[in-house]
Amino acid sequence: MPEETKTLKIAIPKGSLEQPTIELLSKAGYEVYTSSRGLRPPSNDPELDVYLIRAQEVGGYISQGFIDCGITGYDWASEHEAELIDLAELPYSRATVRPTKWVLVVPEDSPIKTPQDLEGKRIATEGVAITKSYLERLGINAEVEFSWGATEVKVPDLVDAIVDVTETGSSIKANRLRIVDTLLTSFPHFYASKKSAQDEWKREKMERIALLLKAALGARGKVGLKMNLPQARLPELLKTLPSLRRPTVSQLAEDDWVAVETVIDEVVVRDIIPELKLLGAEGIIEYPLNKIVP
Repeated sequence: MPEETKTLKIAIPKGSLEQPTIELLSKAGYEVYTSSRGLRPPSNDPELDVYLIRAQEVGGYISQGFIDCGITGYDWASEHEAELIDLAELPYSRATVRPTKWVLVVPEDSPIKTPQDLEGKRIATEGVAITKSYLERLGINAEVEFSWGATEVKVPDLVDAIVDVTETGSSIKANRLRIVDTLLTSFPHFYASKKSAQDEWKREKMERIALLLKAALGARGKVGLKMNLPQARLPELLKTLPSLRRPTVSQLAEDDWVAVETVIDEVVVRDIIPELKLLGAEGIIEYPLNKIVP
């Protein structure tokens, strides 16, 4: 009988992080084929058993060993941190490249100026565990209630303050609210269960995935650039060309020409290409990058 295919159970956060996570996995080489209703999407890797799970629940399922590994925010996994193996921090988020922040928020005209002013007050939040841990750390006694959403509308009529998630702070300002303090700053992480990390095959598989995920993030905002250049102009090029490292220079069949290849930030390409033409470069090619492995 043929040997049974080994599988790794991996969780992808369902919700606001879902699409950017699937895009990151695609850059890393793992295509996940989601549908509007499927919670066990197939992928192009037969060794992966993919689960779509709410980000808030991923850490718990991994820590209990029901799932081998998965991606979720540090914020949601922090209460299970002791039972998880942190394989990689993945600096991306749902809308920008900024981290997610859990912030303590009050109305602009609220008398609450410092966290200590929360003593005896009521706070609404989806991140109950995060908020209680924060208050306990500061020695503050306040009532924390779970909020199912639309948290901003609850202050000041229903609660004294809220703890909410933000990346840019624009929604907070738009609702005439004020940030008092930041409880937690969070990027997604790639976590594994302790049990799965002890399995040699699973550990190696997860470490490979972590490597490729970090490589995909390393290529974010970068492009490759190659060109042919008169060799006499090479010193001028090396002085002006920004690159990840020194560019690769190869001799062409024509003795007085070289081929140059480098990696640069995509935002500078529009400015650098006209300069390259002035230096006599020809056959300039810009190409996208999926991964940069350090």
